[in-house]
Amino acid sequence: MITAIREVRRARGMTLDDVARACVPPTTAQTIGRLETGMRTVSVGWLNRIAAALGVEAADLVKLPDHAELPVAAMLGAEGAHAPARPILLPPPRAAAGTVGIAVVGGIGDYRSGDTIWCEPLAPEAFGGALNRDVLVPRPGGRFLFGRLIGREADRLQLLPLGAGQRQQVVSDPPWIARAVTLIRAL
Repeated sequence: MITAIREVRRARGMTLDDVARACVPPTTAQTIGRLETGMRTVSVGWLNRIAAALGVEAADLVKLPDHAELPVAAMLGAEGAHAPARPILLPPPRAAAGTVGIAVVGGIGDYRSGDTIWCEPLAPEAFGGALNRDVLVPRPGGRFLFGRLIGREADRLQLLPLGAGQRQQVVSDPPWIARAVTLIRAL
């Protein structure tokens, strides 16, 4: 099996030792190095452990013939753009299981027509983790509300719509909300 463990590890800015320590249970940097280079066979168990340590899906660590990778040409920071010290490949974005999408068909707030927003569904007990984030909230009759979650009191959510001059909306007891996590935008 050909893996992208090294490329993903480097893209995350982690050393072999960082990954080894982040594995559950921890392992050695030498073991991670052997798995990266193919000196040791990567089992599904190892793939899952390393993926969790890197904060990615196991599928992101497997190179498939039709799985395009993006070479990093430059690193951008406060000091400007510079070439990476060594070649880095980025895996293409992949939606996590359960992710829902929003297709932006008209510009509003920070979003432009043609954008795609990936949202992570949250159960009521996790709504607090979406404060000050853009969320999608289901409404009766197949309608939705999308805006910034600015407050929560008991079963009531206060949302600030994205359009200029719009008033705060209050939604009571939604069964779920979806927090915006990824913006896909063509330039």
